[in-house]
Amino acid sequence: MVIAFIYITILVSIAFMFYFNKRMMEESPGNDRMKEIADSIQKGAIQFLKVEYSYLAVFIIAVSIALYYLLGQTSTISFIIGSLSSALAGYFGMNRSVRANVRTANAAKRGINEALKISFSAGAVVGLGLVTIGIVGLLIIIFVFPNDINALLGYSFGVASIALFARVGGGIFTKAADVGADLVGKLEAKIPEDDPRNAAVIADNVGDNVGDTAGMGADLFDSIIVNLVAAMAIGAALKSTDLVAESQIFTSAAFIFPIFVVCAGILAAIVGTFFCKTNSKNPRRALSNAFLITCAVMVGIVFILNSFFFTNLNIFYTVVIGVLAGIGLGKATEYYTSYDFKHVKGIAESSKIGAATNIIHGLSVGKRSTFGIVSILLIAIFFSHLLGGLYGVAMAGVGMLALAAIIMAIDVYGPIVDNAGGIAEMAGLDKKVRNITDKLDAAGNTTAAVGKGFAIGSAALAALALLTLFAEEAGLTGVNLLNFKVMIGLFIGALVPYLFSSYVLLAVGDAALKIAEEVRRQFKKIKGLMQGKVQPDYKRCIEIATKSAIKEMIVPGLIVISTPILVGLVLGAEALGASLAGTLVTGILLGIKQSNSGGAWDNAKKLVEKGMHGGKGSAAHIATVIGDTVGDPKKDTSGPSLNIVIKLTILVATVFVGFF
Repeated sequence: MVIAFIYITILVSIAFMFYFNKRMMEESPGNDRMKEIADSIQKGAIQFLKVEYSYLAVFIIAVSIALYYLLGQTSTISFIIGSLSSALAGYFGMNRSVRANVRTANAAKRGINEALKISFSAGAVVGLGLVTIGIVGLLIIIFVFPNDINALLGYSFGVASIALFARVGGGIFTKAADVGADLVGKLEAKIPEDDPRNAAVIADNVGDNVGDTAGMGADLFDSIIVNLVAAMAIGAALKSTDLVAESQIFTSAAFIFPIFVVCAGILAAIVGTFFCKTNSKNPRRALSNAFLITCAVMVGIVFILNSFFFTNLNIFYTVVIGVLAGIGLGKATEYYTSYDFKHVKGIAESSKIGAATNIIHGLSVGKRSTFGIVSILLIAIFFSHLLGGLYGVAMAGVGMLALAAIIMAIDVYGPIVDNAGGIAEMAGLDKKVRNITDKLDAAGNTTAAVGKGFAIGSAALAALALLTLFAEEAGLTGVNLLNFKVMIGLFIGALVPYLFSSYVLLAVGDAALKIAEEVRRQFKKIKGLMQGKVQPDYKRCIEIATKSAIKEMIVPGLIVISTPILVGLVLGAEALGASLAGTLVTGILLGIKQSNSGGAWDNAKKLVEKGMHGGKGSAAHIATVIGDTVGDPKKDTSGPSLNIVIKLTILVATVFVGFF
């Protein structure tokens, strides 16, 4: 019984989650000072999620009531399940991250491989957990509401809604704390990063968990679900006779095959995790090995599975295209954002003159990067459509996101080792420990490009599939751009990513200003603080960041959800189709530009800090710190959030299409 493969995979995933978690938790959390710092970070992260989730609970209740009266019980229940699943995924990721950071710092005392083992084990737990939660949630929907595409769309709507708020709220928190800490600490007080005298350093480390782990976790969880649902919805219409599923719940091979592909990714990620180790000083190679081995194993498993479902290899090839396109997107992102290549070196070179030329050069790099990345996307779309039509395009997206477990492991590893470095600095550990965590952090920054590439690519492919699904549900066979209503809709949709980004960036700036003012106040008012005789009031900065993030995430979220509904009601379905296309195109381009400009500015700063152009404290260094500060909210808040914006607008339009 081939369906048993899914259930066995879930059980195997849970078993290895416990194994990797045990391996991480067996490591000592270190001395009392390390425990104290880690406890402050953990409490701050939990407090933020409590406040955020209390607001999201109100949102879930309000939307559920509206859905019940407008669309009925099925959409309401599936929306609630999706919302709770997304919230659980975010909390689960944060909960493991805040326990791994201090243990990674302690393991670094014994060497780089020990620290790598602890941090990556925690990342593997989170990666496997997220994908498993997603599959279980989808199976619940399929069994409770068999053959009901509306239930799948409702589930996706719930997942994407919570993911957007989690990504935006967490992103505002982490970047406000980061920017506020850097502006006063590095530029004004001239003290090192993560210096315990800086009142915002705990908030900064909390932000790594609520933004880069909980927020990123919800983001990637959303990508998995939306890609799966898009492929399954299109596959449900393909009445293939090459079936293995004995149950009528699974209407066709094309409908259920995407879940099998993701299961293959889970098993491959487990294998790949065991190859993440190094005896050298190059942890980047260890992370790359784990990722590439996972890719190879997954492709092999999918090749075997394909023979049980289809009579040819076309769909298998589309999955491979997705994997190769994801790798290509990652390499392209790395080319534009890594300090090993000319673009970031050019930004560092331009910083010798000042911050203005640094920012000009960084903006240019971000805009130029759109060409290479979009070219790879277009090639992937062309060939996957050639092999499998729109279903092939959707399956290319599934192929990318089937690697979500290992991608998330690498992404979560980043904030864990970043936190570990902060704990080592604040606890006054030997400089060798900080050197090890810095090397691990540098490796994570480079390999994170892979995750960004997959996120961008999967968002574009999923959005294209969802757009087609919307057109079918709305009965559209084409969109007439000569119709004035359609043209208005196109412009409105194209405006959404810009308006959304504007609110998010301003929110980070306003919150960062409040934190910077608080840090300045404490430097001036708390006697003995600059001499290290007393501790700052860390809780105050956490409270400021939390309050600002929760308050400021509401308006951009409402813009995204309300716009397609208003356009559909006022201008009609055809204009709404044009609006969704506008959001898709500008959202992808603006997201790439912002993410890559921010990444390039960040690594230009790191390049100067390695000793180039005068090193730390030089004029070039000050310029790169300013550039990095400008880029922080772009690469970690507004840029990646646009991936969710694109998908959520189409989901909202499709869920409510009956009213347009």
